[in-house]
Amino acid sequence: MALQPEEPAEMDETPPEAPSRKANFLPGAQPKTIDETGLSLSFILNLTSKILHEGGTMTPAQIADVIKLPKLVCRQILKEMTALMLVESQGLESADVKSDIRYSLTDLGKKWALDAQAVSQYVGPAPVTLEQFEAQVQTQSIKHEEVHRAELDDAFSHLVIPSVLKAQLGPAANSGRSMLLYGEPGNGKTSLAEALGESFIDIISVPYAILVGNQIIRFYDETLHEPEEEFANSRELDARWVPCRRPVVIAGGELTLDMLDLRFEANARYYEAPMHLKALGGVFVLDDFGRQKEEPQQYLNRWIVPLEKGFDILSLHTGKKFQVSFDQLVVFSSNIRPEDLGDDAAQRRIYFKIHVPSPSREDYIQIFKDVCDARDLKWQPAVMEEFFEKRYTKERFITSGAHPGFLVNHIFAACRYLDRPPELNMELLDLAWRNVSANQRRTD
Repeated sequence: MALQPEEPAEMDETPPEAPSRKANFLPGAQPKTIDETGLSLSFILNLTSKILHEGGTMTPAQIADVIKLPKLVCRQILKEMTALMLVESQGLESADVKSDIRYSLTDLGKKWALDAQAVSQYVGPAPVTLEQFEAQVQTQSIKHEEVHRAELDDAFSHLVIPSVLKAQLGPAANSGRSMLLYGEPGNGKTSLAEALGESFIDIISVPYAILVGNQIIRFYDETLHEPEEEFANSRELDARWVPCRRPVVIAGGELTLDMLDLRFEANARYYEAPMHLKALGGVFVLDDFGRQKEEPQQYLNRWIVPLEKGFDILSLHTGKKFQVSFDQLVVFSSNIRPEDLGDDAAQRRIYFKIHVPSPSREDYIQIFKDVCDARDLKWQPAVMEEFFEKRYTKERFITSGAHPGFLVNHIFAACRYLDRPPELNMELLDLAWRNVSANQRRTD
């Protein structure tokens, strides 16, 4: 990837050392009573009965591993269930008199569990309440992040980027608002957005699930959230939350408007949080903006209130609406000019509009050298100068940061077919170029 400023800017190239300012926004202490969970007794009894129905005979410790509540609270739950004749003791787990007592559902308990499953088949960690979730989101707001030059330089160290572009990206990242990265395809807009996310160092807390009314919304997603091992298995923290790095969630051309709403699993009867909600406290990247099924104006209309007011309104299938914070850095990445993406009202909600230019000659050659070094392909500067002059100067093709990797891959493929060692020469470059030139625009 290569990026080139439209106008060179004189800057101090020696960034100051960033102060240590990592913050750990951890959840509160483990609840000691059922009341401290914030959940109703009936809800907890229903969830525990479903866990026992699925797990069979279980100890308080085994139930605690599933429900993510401490053993002390699980014993309180089992005491309540015993009084209601929903569970019965099955003796000690082992011959050791200090071992846990095992419990299983009675016939009445099994009926209770089946009735609970008819309402929702969710079996897993106890959810947090919407109020608890909102309080945590506000505490760990992305606006608390402070991205300094040293951290941005480190995050972008694998990319070829001019200082003037970093000078634009730094304030945008610190704003915690929205930005549009636009320019020719293949010049690293998505890589820039991902690297911005890597510059964030705070640890935030992500709930396994949220309870709204009596409806469960699954939130934690192991494919999107990266747990922080430092706090794994802590006995002091509320285990219904997972300490994670700030997430970077990327959606592309497959995104549709209905994917921005809660997804109700009709058979299981619980909800899955939408992608942009799972990005709370982090970065949400809408890649290839303008290539989705619906018009870009429709997406901007959908997000006018969230981008302007900082909250979103979601609806349950029951018709109940509720408000949730919209606290994230939203990055639109597009090959389309800003004025073609929406009207003035919608564009005003995008606070930063940053052009990502095609690479300069020097940057392009540097990228090509980096690709060759990574693939152990002997660098031939004279060959590359000749190739650049022929294709980009004389034939006026637009440079792209994606070209070097693409061309080198084709060289390796061709050499495997020809049963010869890979090398960087004009013959193989011309052969590889035939696979890319048809779709390349020429400069005016």
